[in-house]
Amino acid sequence: MNLPAPPPVDPKVAMGWLHTARFLTTAPQLQHLPELDVPEIAFVGRSNAGKSTCINTLTQQHRLAFASKTPGRTQSINLFSLGKQGLTDAVLADLPGYGYAAVPKAAKLRWQQVMASYLQTRINLKGVVLMCDPRLGMTELDEILLDVIRPRVEQGLKLLVLLTKADKLTRAEGAKVLSIVRLQAGGGEVRLFSALKRQGLEEAGQILWQWAHEDPPRAAAARPLAPEPGPEHDDEPPALD
Repeated sequence: MNLPAPPPVDPKVAMGWLHTARFLTTAPQLQHLPELDVPEIAFVGRSNAGKSTCINTLTQQHRLAFASKTPGRTQSINLFSLGKQGLTDAVLADLPGYGYAAVPKAAKLRWQQVMASYLQTRINLKGVVLMCDPRLGMTELDEILLDVIRPRVEQGLKLLVLLTKADKLTRAEGAKVLSIVRLQAGGGEVRLFSALKRQGLEEAGQILWQWAHEDPPRAAAARPLAPEPGPEHDDEPPALD
């Protein structure tokens, strides 16, 4: 017997929770990621799809996630903890972008492997937010990423596709791209999103809050997590953001 879905959380509660986001750590390689027992939500997308802007808008912080002035230069996974009064009940993961043509092929392949491994094996990964530019639609690289996570989505991993920069679309264009991407997303949720117009902001916040709080809280889940500096790797090749 399927239980009815709980009513959506008050948008003010969800947005207040997202506003607590604070830097936790950065990891140039998967082995540097801390093992966590709280839900983790990963943000992924092509370079220039508006990923950093989306994270900053959702958390109502101007410089939480940094967009590199040179696309293709971001080279780490950045974690941000969420939770009030210094406790952490969820984590956001900002993954390097992909698809920038000027990035060397070896670096592209390296980060494709790193991202695939993260998305397939990160134990506490609760959901994935995929940013797409609706004017381009779902690209081949986006579809490859969906293929990577599809087995986990079928097992319960959450998926939200945010069609960023939706303010650049007419109402008819927005409706058309929504219907197309919903077919491509394979059961994931799809929403139009505009940081400029704040379109879809509260709805996305409600979805993320629900992902992080739908399971009964565990005793060890809500606890302080101290920010830790990431290791420095001067010879690290550029990733794909």
